[in-house]
Amino acid sequence: MEAAEGKNVHILEELNRDIENLSLNLKKFIKEQVSVFKKRGVVIGVSGGIDSAVALTLCVHALGKENVYCLLLPEDESSPSSAALGAEICESLGVPYEEVSISPILRSLNIYDKKEQIIKRTCPDYDPDLHKTSLVLPDFLNQGLLNVPYIQLVKDGVPAGKYRLKANDYLELIGLQNVKQRSRMLVQYMYAEKLNYAVCGTTNKTELFLGQFVKYGDGGSDFEPLADCYKVQVYALGRLLNVNEAIMKRPPSADTWSHFTSDEEFYWRMPLEILDQLLYAQEHQLPTEVIEKNTGLSSDTIEKVLRHINRIRDSTEYVRAAPPICYISR
Repeated sequence: MEAAEGKNVHILEELNRDIENLSLNLKKFIKEQVSVFKKRGVVIGVSGGIDSAVALTLCVHALGKENVYCLLLPEDESSPSSAALGAEICESLGVPYEEVSISPILRSLNIYDKKEQIIKRTCPDYDPDLHKTSLVLPDFLNQGLLNVPYIQLVKDGVPAGKYRLKANDYLELIGLQNVKQRSRMLVQYMYAEKLNYAVCGTTNKTELFLGQFVKYGDGGSDFEPLADCYKVQVYALGRLLNVNEAIMKRPPSADTWSHFTSDEEFYWRMPLEILDQLLYAQEHQLPTEVIEKNTGLSSDTIEKVLRHINRIRDSTEYVRAAPPICYISR
């Protein structure tokens, strides 16, 4: 981007520019990838969220509903609305789908029991019959750089206490939670290989940029149509493609805790529109004064947030990287 243009850029306008052409290019990409892989169609995991809804709709437009197979992959801690919204969009598009619970896989590995043990020793007041739980981080814009994760107890929809996690417990919890995404991808490939289909991923550019996906889980697909689309652009695509309003309004979430936890509460720690504008500004090397004008943030806050983003990228570099190979011929 030219320096003169950069000074006058309206970031959200740039992100939402020419969505119709973006949609056409994505459909072309999907069709080309299926052909390159010599597959008959695609399998896609549908979560009831905006990313899978947009990816599914694009696949149906590109390949025809008869060449798309959807999987709803709930587990014991999934929100009931996830499968319901997933089934609703499949039915509205006329796409065949199947619900396959991954809970038996998780129980066979004692994921739920191990998770509950960590919660019980962290939260003395925890009662599994009364409380739902979530993993959250402090709001970055209002509470600064503090990066301390804590377990929040929720009773009857109302916060009932929060407890700081020890570092080792946090790491173990993340490992246990990530088994959920890896189990879902395992099931998708089982179906894809039976049908001779490719697995369509649903990771967007915001997630890819930050490493906000599980390696060999939701990051383990055959192709990623949305991985160069910021989350804001995915919502714009959803409006263009007439994705149903309940999905459009649903807060983004990995949906792996008994209390529905949005990405803003745990991973992003700030509103999506602010985050995407900052990521866009960083990608295009826009000056601080332009970011101030677009986001309403002070220069000090912008500097802190960009440092925070860089730390996230550094810490998730291994997630985004392909496995290094030792080439013995070199």
